[in-house]
Amino acid sequence: MQAGSSVIFLPCRDISKTLHFYHDVLGLKVEQKQGDSLYIFDTGYGYWGFCQYGDGRKPLSGEKGVCLSLNLADDAAVRKRYEQLKDCCDVFRGPEKHPRFPVYSFFLKDPDGYLVEYQNVYGTGTDSYAQK
Repeated sequence: MQAGSSVIFLPCRDISKTLHFYHDVLGLKVEQKQGDSLYIFDTGYGYWGFCQYGDGRKPLSGEKGVCLSLNLADDAAVRKRYEQLKDCCDVFRGPEKHPRFPVYSFFLKDPDGYLVEYQNVYGTGTDSYAQK
């Protein structure tokens, strides 16, 4: 049986800052709100849920933590999105080709330090798997 969609749930410290970043700054649609401490955002290919649990659990962030990637159609789209976000976000790394993987991308940090990547992934036969 194949799933119709998926949701990744991640802990956050302040749900209002998380809501502002993902909805107001990045422009992701709020798919669902559960109470005052959980929001699920639609990425276009799946869902990211953020929850302020209130039990002291820490975000899974940082350079060795979770990386959330959004795929764009081509390198020009990556550069355009970077220009739109560079002055209002915490940029971790500007646009560049990755030395190890076939991607062109840049990274931002969200309010909890999660790395958010906008990327173009090069595959065989197409420019990107973002173009289904």
